[in-house]
Amino acid sequence: MNSAAKQVIAALSLSALVASCGSNPAAYSQYAGPVSQSASTDATDYDCPAPPQRAERAYPSRTRMAVGMPAPAMMPPAPMAPPPPPPPPPPPPPPAPAAVADEALASIVVTGTRATTQNYASPSPVTSVTGKSASPMPPPQSTERYPNAAINSVKQTAENPVSTFAMEVDTASYANARRFVSEGSLPPADAVRVEEFLNYFDYGYAKSKDRKLPFSTTVAVAPSPWAEEKQIVHVGLSGYDIARSERPPLNLTMLMDVSGSMYAEDRLPLAKRALALLAPNLNGRDRVSIVVYAGAAGVVLKPTAGNNTRDIICALEILQAGGSTAGGEGIRLAYETAAKNYNKDGVNRVILMTDGDFNVGISDPRALQSYVTDQRKKGIYLSVFGFGRGNYNDTMMQALAQNGNGVATYIDTIQEARKVFDTQISGTLFPIADDVKAQVEFNPARVKEWRLIGYETRALNREDFNNDAVDAGEIGAGHQVTALYEITPVGAQGSVDPLRYGAATQTPATGKAKELGLLRLRYKVPGEANSRLIERPITDADRSASFDRAPEATRFAIAVAGYAQLLRQDPWIGKGFGFGDVARIAKSAKGEDRFGIRDEFIDLVSRAEGLERLPNQSQE
Repeated sequence: MNSAAKQVIAALSLSALVASCGSNPAAYSQYAGPVSQSASTDATDYDCPAPPQRAERAYPSRTRMAVGMPAPAMMPPAPMAPPPPPPPPPPPPPPAPAAVADEALASIVVTGTRATTQNYASPSPVTSVTGKSASPMPPPQSTERYPNAAINSVKQTAENPVSTFAMEVDTASYANARRFVSEGSLPPADAVRVEEFLNYFDYGYAKSKDRKLPFSTTVAVAPSPWAEEKQIVHVGLSGYDIARSERPPLNLTMLMDVSGSMYAEDRLPLAKRALALLAPNLNGRDRVSIVVYAGAAGVVLKPTAGNNTRDIICALEILQAGGSTAGGEGIRLAYETAAKNYNKDGVNRVILMTDGDFNVGISDPRALQSYVTDQRKKGIYLSVFGFGRGNYNDTMMQALAQNGNGVATYIDTIQEARKVFDTQISGTLFPIADDVKAQVEFNPARVKEWRLIGYETRALNREDFNNDAVDAGEIGAGHQVTALYEITPVGAQGSVDPLRYGAATQTPATGKAKELGLLRLRYKVPGEANSRLIERPITDADRSASFDRAPEATRFAIAVAGYAQLLRQDPWIGKGFGFGDVARIAKSAKGEDRFGIRDEFIDLVSRAEGLERLPNQSQE
């Protein structure tokens, strides 16, 4: 029987046991592997039965095999009783008389060559082999993958006055870069997406209090700290927050990668702890299922009431990592499970917990994206949560989340898990607006040039803005979205030479002379097919006379954008601007910091400044 078949049988056995044991997970805990030390506290809090320790047996391949394989032949034999101690040796015979001994020795015939005295005068010296501390074993080669998108360039307003992009709330890039810097290296330039750094932070935007208008808008304009004569346009959205009592029912399918690559503590064990934080936030109207995939896929927990916290946590506790990764098959089974329990009056969502190492099954990115897109059109969202290092597939997870109308988040610590699955649970699970698009039209009479800082992978064509068939980003309850533009006012030194035969002057439309531009937003209320429009002009009233007088939120957002641009080696940021400048701005604009997230940011900036001075800090 091949490995995949055994995995299928194991998954089916687990599913049957869960169904038969009702609210008592003890029946299926016998198939569990060892409990992660980091996850045991959560299981203990809910009195989960302790799974037995994983037994091992020797195989020719030297691989470790866990107890719980359904085939009897796979079960290790019962331990054998130790053999009895050997009997004591007989006493030695008495010594023979000397004459007898001499006679016996004389009767022995010796053949061969006699060794000379020189051969045994002194033993050959033992050669001592020691490891060289200067030549350690090389670290395993990283196979992490990131989307390669060219940095946005400067546009001349006279030629191209309109910027259009899909708004998103992903934060994976910031947490992933934090992992690199915390471990003593700068992240690869391709791993840095400015918008995901910006969207990691709460800027205290005023929230909409009307569900009919799902988000409020904030606009500010301040001088650029890294480019003389240029200005930064700060655009912020804040979503309506849903009270817990008003949340719609949730049909949640947890899709857990339990392949061998998820074995490390920062992967499956951390994913289990993260979902254990989520479980107490659910209620009796919610339904939760757990699907796992490795060499094959299976259902571990059939639809269970969300307030049955013990069953959910104890079902998570049995999971262990091992095998190859049939991610495509797992996604199919998760969507099938979600479809069977579809709630037309609620939110239907699959959350994928993985390192993205899809190496078996439907691994063609285009096929997976197409499948996820089809499921999105049927009303089932997909959010992706990444774990681990070394083989983290950011490219795959970004594509899946974008096509699934969900978010992509990287979980590197239990603190990050608490932020995502506890503090910001409403935004993580409950959408308030789909296909959110932003479009800014700049006034050529006031703005000479502009560039959008970030959102390279979310760019849209101008005509896509009014096309409701074009997919865009999702905003969850209470979520905030931030975007920054760098603009060059008319009369200032530009970055691009003007056209020789272009219009010498630009005359503003009547009554629009004080406008720098117009912000347009399109969004759909979840479940609706037609989009709605919000418009807001950007005027002189939004401008600050100096950088120090700009709103605190704007200054901190600019610091975050400056940090990200330095990490990705942005060619448009001034050469005289460095990490020290970022730290100075961030400290002056830190403001309220309930959870220490801004203090952590300032510390990361200081670390990056130190790392920049070290040799061999390649960001290729």
